[in-house]
Amino acid sequence: QVQLVESGGGLVQAGGSLRLSCAASGRTFSSYAMGWFRQAPGKEREFVAAIAQSGGTTYYAEGRFTIFRDNSKNAVYLHVNSLKPEDTAVYYCAAKKSYGIGVSREMYDYWGQGTQVTVSS
Repeated sequence: QVQLVESGGGLVQAGGSLRLSCAASGRTFSSYAMGWFRQAPGKEREFVAAIAQSGGTTYYAEGRFTIFRDNSKNAVYLHVNSLKPEDTAVYYCAAKKSYGIGVSREMYDYWGQGTQVTVSS
């Protein structure tokens, strides 16, 4: 089992950038594919980015996102450029036991509590 804790959210101005962090517990972090999702008020939780166990494969909902991981630190990060007000959401980190990246919520086994990102216009 793995526990996930996100950090780095906050209030930012449109056009800025932000880096979110996700710290994972446990000794087997490198065996999990990781993903970032977000959920805006009144909307479904949606896929943002994913990275495979080794970090060699990534997949994005759009090009403003960058996901990377540091297996030596049990951490995964999400960098977002050119923030827009519509990026306002709670951002969640998730871990997937099975091999390979995943783009749907149902593929992930563990979730963090989320970190709020608010983008002002």
